[in-house]
This record gives sequence, C-alpha cells and structure tokens, in this order.
Amino acid sequence: MARSSRSRRRRRGFTLIEVLLVLAILVIVGSVAVINYFGVHTAAKIDAARLQIKGFMEPLRIFRLQQGGYPPTEQGLGALLLPMTTIEGRTTGGYYIEPPLKPDPWGNPYRYEYPSRHGMDLPDVWSCGPDGVPSTDDDIGSWQD
Repeated sequence: MARSSRSRRRRRGFTLIEVLLVLAILVIVGSVAVINYFGVHTAAKIDAARLQIKGFMEPLRIFRLQQGGYPPTEQGLGALLLPMTTIEGRTTGGYYIEPPLKPDPWGNPYRYEYPSRHGMDLPDVWSCGPDGVPSTDDDIGSWQD
C-alpha cells in the first residue's frame, strides 16, 4: 500500500524536464510567429507607401492642367495643399489633396522632385523606405513598377 501511494504522488506532477520541454516549444512557436508578423507588417507598409505615392500622381496631373506645369522641387508636394484655381485665377474652393500632407508609413515626409531624375515627364515622388535614408535600395518611388 505504501508503494502505490508514492507512485500516485509521482504521477500527479510534471517533472522539470517536461516543463522545460514545453517552455522550449512555446519559445520556438512564439519566435516563428513574431518573425512572420514583422515580415507581413513590413510588406504592408511598403504596399501602403506605393499606394500613397500613386495617390499623389493624379492630383499632380490636375495641378499641371490647371497651373500649366508641375510644381517645382522647391514647392514640392506642399503645392497640392493650395486651393485649386482656374486659369483665370479664381479659386474653386477645393484642394488638390486634403490637408494635412500625411507622412509615409514610417513617419517620414514624402520626397518630391521635378524635373525628374528618372527620365520621365512626371515628377519623382518617393518615400525613403524603412531606413528613412534617401537614395538607398529600400526607397519606394513613383518611377518603380
């Protein structure tokens, strides 16, 4: 009888090895989940930046039609925050884009340059990407597919 009560006590709890094994499995599964999350999160931000850049292109075309040309580099995208005007100089009451000018998904301002460095008749609009540094491989621009 004494022997059976001892074996019951031993069977009730987990050994240290079992607990460590479960913890190791949880850490591995958690690591895989975190790695996958950050990969998807970064890709989503890149896609968002591409869409926002494409969203700037149509107001820029309208600006060109109404003003006779694209805004110069000095004015940048801030020119799209000005009220729309007709050729006669009358204000139509709307804006090319609704203020304020939103930053890219990483919190940095979008960059603008006209004339384009990429040989197009469109202005260059770009985000410096995740690193926030211009002219690096992770830049996302209007000249890219």
